[in-house]
Amino acid sequence: MSTTGMSADASTEVPTGTIDMKLEVITVPVTDVERAKAFYQNLGWRLDADVDGGSFRIVQFTPPHSNASIAMGKGEGLLFGNKEMAPGSQQRVEMVVSDIEAARDDLVSRGVEVGEIFHLDGGHVPGPDPQRRSYNSYALWSDPDGNSYLLQEVTDRLPGRLWDS
Repeated sequence: MSTTGMSADASTEVPTGTIDMKLEVITVPVTDVERAKAFYQNLGWRLDADVDGGSFRIVQFTPPHSNASIAMGKGEGLLFGNKEMAPGSQQRVEMVVSDIEAARDDLVSRGVEVGEIFHLDGGHVPGPDPQRRSYNSYALWSDPDGNSYLLQEVTDRLPGRLWDS
């Protein structure tokens, strides 16, 4: 079994594709669209769409300064209504932040239950990484349905982790 670590050595990486593909929207399955809409609005996320087509409804939000959004909804024939994605089944969507303590405090001030900050050092250790190294401090939180998010502090990207313009 092989694993892909956080190597900065670009020579071991698989060549990248030539067709631009951007992650735009992640489906977040919810039981109550109105409750979820109120929750994500309270976070200060931008409401991009609220489409009520009678037999279906789609609501889409984008976190501040993110290039990817979340979408939720209900209705026949929509991905949101299939049995493969039960409400609360979207787990560990990573949300990158530049200051994990400020991000956690902001969520808590908005009424979100956020787990304590932890870092990795041979296991989960309480508190942010003492050296504040990128990719090493985390905190978990969930929406009212149990879809979970993992805050991750990133202040400097590793080489090879940014696309050339």
